Amino acid sequence: MQEEAIRVEGLRKVYGDVEAVDGLTFSVAVGEVFCLLGPNGAGKTTTTEILEGYRARSGGDVRVLGRDPEHGERELRERVGIVLQEAAAQDELTVAEVLTMFGRYYPRRRAVDELVGLVGLTGNEGKRVKLLSGGQKRRLDLALALVGDPDLLFLDEPTTGFDPSARRQAWATIKDLCALGKTVFLTTHFMDEAQTLADRVAVMASGRLVAMGTPSEIGGRDTAPTEIPFPPPAAVGLADLPPIPDATVSEPAPGRVRIVAPTGLHASHAITGWALERGYDLRGYEVSQPSLEDVYLRLTENATALEAAR
Repeated sequence: MQEEAIRVEGLRKVYGDVEAVDGLTFSVAVGEVFCLLGPNGAGKTTTTEILEGYRARSGGDVRVLGRDPEHGERELRERVGIVLQEAAAQDELTVAEVLTMFGRYYPRRRAVDELVGLVGLTGNEGKRVKLLSGGQKRRLDLALALVGDPDLLFLDEPTTGFDPSARRQAWATIKDLCALGKTVFLTTHFMDEAQTLADRVAVMASGRLVAMGTPSEIGGRDTAPTEIPFPPPAAVGLADLPPIPDATVSEPAPGRVRIVAPTGLHASHAITGWALERGYDLRGYEVSQPSLEDVYLRLTENATALEAAR
């Protein structure tokens, strides 16, 4: 049985008549990147703050690295790193001074030069925090979360404000940490971030978990029908296309063909073989299954509709 870094059973959080978190049960294995997705108001932040020990729960049981985070034990906090949605380091201090100061709070700590290298701030050690760009401040937030060499990282939308290059660098850093056995609990609104980093994804809506699984399987992504849209060659109609067993062929717009098939391999083979035999150049030809974003939107919209109908 795989060791658990986080275990949640029947977690509830109530504010008056509002059930912000309604009976969540899940676990996160040591060394796993677990991503919690959900629209604003779904209960993600409340759940994350309970796991971090910043908010008391109304019911259920929570264990983080084997301890109850609500007790605020120093032994637990020394093993946890946190990147909040918004943070504010001391503006008048330099990057090196801030990292050195925070490092003194931990019995084990990473060196300043190692931290700035990990998050892409090399060369900015002597710059005051107030002079950093928004993206650089976010990198400093990540460095501060890593300063105590934590076993578990809570990353709440960690790459907000990053340019594409910085985001890729942050992803590489997170993957490197996981290779060392670190565990990451991630919340993000970037579906490509979840797809790239997460071992498993959980989707919340209206305080409940509505789906959980790997990014490639969640919500039936791996078994969903394949779509093949393309503009047909000139003077070619639907009747001229080759037969494709169990597929639906339609013309959603003039000059566009859309094929929906249970298996993309056979349908794609039939179409590309037919085109090659006749010398057709199928520009704009695509083969796709629902993206993680497509599945996420479907799951959350369905859950919101069910909640409204209650």
